[in-house]
Order: sequence, then C-alpha cells, then structure tokens
Amino acid sequence: MDPSDLNDFRYRQIHLDFHTSEHIEDVGADFDPQDFVETLREGQVDSVTLFARCHHGWCYYPTNVGKPHPHLARPDLLGEMIAACHAADIATPIYLTAQWDELTAREHPEWRVMQAGNRAANYPGTEPSAMNQLTPTWHTLCLNHQGYADYLIALAQEVAERYAPPALFMDIFGSWECTCNACLASMRTAGRDPTDPADRRSNDRDVLMRFFKRFSSTLNREFPDIRIFFNSGHIPKGQRERYGYYGHLELESLPTGGWGYDHFPATARYADGLGLPFLGMTGRFHTHWGEFGGFKRPEALIFECCQMVALGARCSVGDQLHPRGGIERATYRLIQPAYQRVKALEPFARDAVYQCDVAVISVESQTATLGGHLGHRADPSDTAAARMLLEMQIPFDVVESDADLGVYRLVILPDDIRLDAALAKRLADFADQGGAILATGRSGLDPHGREMLLDIGGRLAAAPVEFDPCYLRTEETLDPDLVDTSIVMYDRPVAVEATDADVLGVIRPSYFNRSWDRFCSHLHTPEDLRAADIGPGLMQKGRVAYCAFPLFRMYGASGQVLYKYLVRGLIERIAPGRLMGTDLPSAARMSLMTQRAQNRQVLHLLYAPTQTRGSGLAFNDGRTRAIEIIEDAPELQNARAWIHSSRAPARVTCAYSGEDLPWEHDAQAARLQIVFPRLHIHGAAVISLGDA
Repeated sequence: MDPSDLNDFRYRQIHLDFHTSEHIEDVGADFDPQDFVETLREGQVDSVTLFARCHHGWCYYPTNVGKPHPHLARPDLLGEMIAACHAADIATPIYLTAQWDELTAREHPEWRVMQAGNRAANYPGTEPSAMNQLTPTWHTLCLNHQGYADYLIALAQEVAERYAPPALFMDIFGSWECTCNACLASMRTAGRDPTDPADRRSNDRDVLMRFFKRFSSTLNREFPDIRIFFNSGHIPKGQRERYGYYGHLELESLPTGGWGYDHFPATARYADGLGLPFLGMTGRFHTHWGEFGGFKRPEALIFECCQMVALGARCSVGDQLHPRGGIERATYRLIQPAYQRVKALEPFARDAVYQCDVAVISVESQTATLGGHLGHRADPSDTAAARMLLEMQIPFDVVESDADLGVYRLVILPDDIRLDAALAKRLADFADQGGAILATGRSGLDPHGREMLLDIGGRLAAAPVEFDPCYLRTEETLDPDLVDTSIVMYDRPVAVEATDADVLGVIRPSYFNRSWDRFCSHLHTPEDLRAADIGPGLMQKGRVAYCAFPLFRMYGASGQVLYKYLVRGLIERIAPGRLMGTDLPSAARMSLMTQRAQNRQVLHLLYAPTQTRGSGLAFNDGRTRAIEIIEDAPELQNARAWIHSSRAPARVTCAYSGEDLPWEHDAQAARLQIVFPRLHIHGAAVISLGDA
C-alpha cells in the first residue's frame, strides 16, 4: 500500500469500547465535545475508533437500518464525537460488531450459531447452548444466514455514507463449528460430514471467506478509499487468502487479558510479512476488555507501545467509555507517557524495515485453523520459539512454509513442521546453498509421520521410545551455561538412529515408568545409570541440526532454561555469528530497523521485566490464570548493546533527545557498540551512516 494513502492510519490510536446495555439510561448525557478532544490531545492521541454499533446490538447514531439505543440522550452521539475529533485533527475509524449481537440474537434466534459440541466458549462465561438465553454473555450469530449478512452490509454502507470514516473495524469473526440449519445445508451440498470437526471448521472457513469477499467488494466499490479490518482476536497464520480482503491489520493482544506478553511479538513478526500496514493493540485494563475502574501501570504501556514500534507496528490502546459518555482524564494521564514516547519515535519509524536473518516456520500456519475466540490464539511451539529468540536477542520473522527462505541465514522448524516433497526439496536446496536449519521433535517428518524427509543424517528408528521421562546427556559442551550431567526431558522424543550425522547428545532411560505399583520419589524415576543409551537425542549433519525432543513446546510449558541453552548451543554450531547483542539480562528485547531513504538505522533496546501477580483470576473457559504485569521497571546506567556493522557510523544519537550517544566501532570484528547512559524501559539509538 502506498504510504501516501495512510495519512489517517496513525501511530497513537485509541480503541474506545462502548458496549452499553439497554438497561442503562442517559446514555451519552455527559458527553462534552471540548472535554473529549482536550483529554485525547493531552494523552497525545491522534486517532480514536468510535462505536456505531456495539455487542448489545444498539446503534449510537440516527440509523435507518439498525436500532438506536433506547436511552440515547444525544441522538447522534457518534456524529458529535466525529465532528469534535475532526476539528482537532484526530482520525476516526468506526467500529461495527458482527458475530456478537445480542439484540439480533433475541429477535432472530434462527440466525444463532449452533455449536456442535454444545459448548461455545464466549466471553465472559461459557454458553452451554446457542439457544440458552439464561447466560450473561453474547450469543453468537452465523454469517451463513443471508438475512443477517444483508443487515451487516447495509449498516456498514449507511455508516460509510453518513460519516466517511477512513476505516471500518468489523469485530468478531471466529470458527464456532456451527451446525445451524444453514450450515448443515452447506455441508450437505459440499459433501461434508457435519459430525467431522475438520469438515465443520472447513465450512466455517468457507462461510467467512464468502462474507469477507461480499462485504469488501460491496464497500470498496462504493467507497474505494475505506480500509476494512475483520477482527478475530488473533491474526491467523496459514490463511493468506483472507488478507486479500483487508485494508490493514490490528493485532489484538492484551498481555494481561489472556494473550500474555509472548503473543504480540510472534504475531507482529508474521503480520509484517503480509504486505499490509499493521498496528498492535493493547489495553489500559488490568485484565480484559470491559473492565471499568481497572488500570495497568504507565510503565507497562510504555513497554508495550515502544515494543510495537520496535517491531514495525503502529499503536492502539483499548479504553472503554462510561455509558454516560464522559471521558476519564485519569486514563489519558496513564496513556500520555507512552504516547509521548511514540510521538518522538514516529520520524524514526516511518518506512522503517525490520532487520533479521532467521525465519521460524509457523506450526499454526500448517494447521491453518481459524483461531480467534475458539481455541488457542497461537500455537504453543510458535510462541515459545519466538520467546526463546527474543530472550537471546536474535531477531526473526515468523513465516509460512512457502516463504522465500533464501533471504535468511537460519531456518527453524519448531517441534511439528511436517514436510511434503516440495518443502523437503526447498529445504534441501537451502542447505546446499549454505543455509542452516534447526529442527526439533516431529519436524522434518512426512505428514503421516512415517519417514524423515529432512536430511538430518539419520532416519526413524523401528520402535518408539517408551520411557517417560527420558534424560538427555550431551557428548560435549554445547553451551557454557549447560550442566555437566543428564537433563530430564518433560516430553517424549522421536525415536531416530544416526546414519551419517555427528551425535551431540544421547537419550538416556529411566529405570521404569511411574505407575501405582512401581514408583520412585516424589515426581519421576531417575536415570538408569547402568543401562545402555536409547539413541541419539541431538544430531548434526553439516549445517543441519536436529533435536529429537520438542524443545520449544517443552520450554513454553516448563520454563526450563536448559532447553534454551541447548537451542543456543545448536544455533552457535550451525549458524555462528549474530546480528546484535547486549550485556543486559534475558528480559531485554532488541530490534534493528533500517530507513533506507534517510541512510540510517535505528537500534531499539527494551528492558522491563514482567512479574507474576495473582493467580486466581477466572477466565472465560472456567479456568483461573495468573496475571503477568510490569510495575517496577528499573532505570539502567550505561546499558551496552552492539550490532554487526562493517562500517563506522557518521553519528549515533538518542531518538528522544537528539543527543550524541557514546559508541565504538571495531572494524576487525565488524561490531558497533553503543552505550545508553540512561535507559528507562526503552532506548532508541539513531545510527546515521553518512554518505553511501
């Protein structure tokens, strides 16, 4: 997309929720246009997504298609908000709900999703049946009903005609495995089996694709300048066809709202490769959307927003307006420190290109599930691989298996990347041309798990490994932080045998598997020191390394740092050399952006460790979870970072102050070291390269 078309796709956005029950009166009565925009401007906000219609199904403008909220004190609350914002040069994308619409669900129960398992997990609470009205939550509507699809398109047309927004935020598009009458008929016509979950998900996907195509073609034909985003609470991987209907991406990822702090980086590094402008979306809430009176610390918002910029995204912070329409100044005092920093960073973010030489092939992209509000928001192996690389300050992209691998130095296949003949050949060619490959677990196997198609210097063994747990003993020191003894492995390995690989570590058995009538100690049975090795656990053939265990998933589940050191050691063997590094602890995050037109680079360094606080917060699936927060972010003195650079810079300055930063260039090592005299949460060094 031409950057000149993005004047209204701003860096400092607010997503202003306004889901307001019909049981609340005087809606919008306290709205004050001047106070509204003054508060936004004090918060350094330059764009706010405003509500035309909410999950309760009510509209906030004088609609001829939908139904205005019955207690709307200002008949055109939306229009007044837009007029006030435009006078202050604040952009106003517009929000419309889609599959969650409580009013329409009551008026047209025949349009409701009928979830096959009779348990559609909605927020907040679990809805036992799509037809059960006695649950305090949204009831989901199926887009396979022509009447409802017509209604949504007509509403969007009305809003676009009346208010000419730069973008529409269309909310809630998920895979519910619907078995309503319309979906049953679609599956019968397509020869699908409604009792097969895969067929139900395929039908869901077809329903969404048809709606996206019809909605986008209709709106873009009448309003060619409008950008459309369809929100699923996650940017699904392996479904590139859906993004042809999007004008931009918004990466919903509230760290304390269930997404966690690992979700956004992995998603951002995938979204950046889709060719669409994108923003990250966090929230001012301590927990989830819809939390009145809950706030996170400003330090957290600074970290989250600066990380968005460091990974190539614009920023959006979620807020919720009180039903009476009075904006809460305390919220924007909380947001202001973050957006003040983002404003300073904008000149160094526009048209900046993220620098990396490592690709992680996404497990989620191979399963190609819809994601969103049903099931996981990201594959655990994808997320854990991203977290490991972030902790090692190794920049990366998350890609699909058909990506151009030639632009990378190292390709990682985390835990369960299956190969067909075409992908096996592409990986073999990549390795033949000097590329390095790290595979773990079932990665490299054919789709049925019967043959190893990746040339790891080994093959599948005849019998699986029966011991649980197993132990891994390395044959040599792979990494200085590894222990000099066997390591317990909290998942089963793939049984392989070496043919022409170097064996770097062996699988060791325990005495026996734990059972009611035979067990040892509190947790699991120790290694049987007398027994023979079971087989190789770590192997290397040339620049291809393989671990038989699913190291990434194991790390994500257990947090055992020794697994990370194994990965670090393998990477150092097959792909030595780094793009960047720092002397800060593993909580530090780094990225390097290049602005070619300005002949400069921008090095981002973040440090704000998360802390676990609380453990009993109830979530929508009935479980409780802990909350990770950022509160005590230390101010560091003389933080050092370096990048690989063959040339000395003309100047290195601080993006915030413009002051010179200390630096030293080692021509022989091709390393540029930069010192941040004071670093609080985020620092950005502008590396001016001078004349080419």
